[in-house]
Amino acid sequence: MTLLDRRSILFSGLALGAMASTPSFARRRGFFARHGLPVGVQLYTVGAEAAKDLDGTLARLAAIGYRTVELAGLHGHKATELRQAAHKAGLRFTSIHLHATARGQEPGIDSDPARVAVEMNILGIKDVVLPLMPWPEGGRPKAGEGFGDYLARIAATPGGDIWKRTAALLNARGALLKREGLRLGYHNHNVEFAPVDGRTGFDILMAETDPALVSFEMDAGWVVAAGLDPIVLLRRYPRRFRQMHVKDVLDSTVPNFAIKQDPTEVGSGIIPWAKLLPAAYAAGIQRFYVEQEPPFAGPKFDALTKSFAYLTRQI
Repeated sequence: MTLLDRRSILFSGLALGAMASTPSFARRRGFFARHGLPVGVQLYTVGAEAAKDLDGTLARLAAIGYRTVELAGLHGHKATELRQAAHKAGLRFTSIHLHATARGQEPGIDSDPARVAVEMNILGIKDVVLPLMPWPEGGRPKAGEGFGDYLARIAATPGGDIWKRTAALLNARGALLKREGLRLGYHNHNVEFAPVDGRTGFDILMAETDPALVSFEMDAGWVVAAGLDPIVLLRRYPRRFRQMHVKDVLDSTVPNFAIKQDPTEVGSGIIPWAKLLPAAYAAGIQRFYVEQEPPFAGPKFDALTKSFAYLTRQI
């Protein structure tokens, strides 16, 4: 994989901006309209709001123009409450992130597959995604070590055992969930791309998961935060990605493997979406969810409005 050429991306962004000012470009249908795809949103972006005011949060997202939603767990609600709120707002839930282990009333990848299937059927969801590798039981950061740095350290442990265990978990749970009519995926951050014995944790996951049981959800922002080019990754692993997080980062983001990035609204950063989205579609991705990491420059819903406007008017 090649390092992301930030300068070329910035130059291509300037060129696209110039094109957008021409009448012929303005009349062109955008990527999502051309392919008849809805613009989705990851509810993590405004998760605290969804926990406090579910109906109001979904109504605001629908008013912006989002039509599909990927959940980050159940957001403190019952599946029936979520489904009713989505129906009222005119939204569809199409995917959900579940952690490796159940947390209180929140199901996990380790939950009884039949129970998970019941709740997913209520929500209308077929895609279940593990958002991060499970770290060693009892593991904890060293004194003065941040959580992201801790994850980066264990991700790069020689032998790649954490990735091999994650792959085995994905295969096992993927087989059980498939029997229930569900699909299991894995969502990347940037820790997966830390070097491990001449390859990366992501390479290990790809090599040791069964494509019939496990797909992947590319988080483009985290790929770039690792210093990599998402288009190169799509080409290296064709047809392995099913979904994408549409997330942008600023040029000030320093490549790292420790869950660090400088976030921004989609279209305000360095990722060349006019190139990446068609490449993702050609690679088999048809579900796209806008997501933004904190900190935000202003209100979260304003950020989501800017991202939606960019995706539907300018590319």
